[in-house]
Amino acid sequence: MHLVFDIFQGIGVAAAVGVRPFLPALAVGALAAGDVELNLSHCDFSFVDSPIFLLAMMLGVVLFATLERRTTVQGDGTRRAIASALAGCALVLGALLFAAALCRGHYAIWPGIVGGIVCAGVGIAATQPLLRRVRSRLEGDAVGMLPLIADGTATIGAVLAVLAPPVGIIILAALLWLLIAGRGRGEQKYAGLRILR
Repeated sequence: MHLVFDIFQGIGVAAAVGVRPFLPALAVGALAAGDVELNLSHCDFSFVDSPIFLLAMMLGVVLFATLERRTTVQGDGTRRAIASALAGCALVLGALLFAAALCRGHYAIWPGIVGGIVCAGVGIAATQPLLRRVRSRLEGDAVGMLPLIADGTATIGAVLAVLAPPVGIIILAALLWLLIAGRGRGEQKYAGLRILR
């Protein structure tokens, strides 16, 4: 049963990190530092609750918040570059945190690395197009609030996945639904454009 809970926890945390990487990872590291449902003290991933890791995550939050605030006045190319950098960080952190969830139970970590990349990838694929669509409809200060809302939602998801591991499956299922619904909407729009031609 411990393995199942560790897997659920890893799924939820990696999926949440796929939505936004740094603040959820910071929250998970802080919970691990306090030994709240995640004790990494005696495994190879004990650095996740170290002050250096937590500081690095905090710097990531501040750096990307600053960059995103500046992109409200810059072009789409800069926005895409930032989104790509966030996605790369999310894949790495998803793999790391899922592997850590398995390592603390002394299980093989390679499934966590693979699973973390997949779950974070689902989070990225489900939310980045949604955030782009929402951003295109917002104006002024509301655009700057969008990353904060995404960070807050992802962090709540990651914390819930740590505290109540079965929530991890719910998070992944919700992201898969969002991904499928978004693809369906895109295909309908494309079909409509073909008819207009």
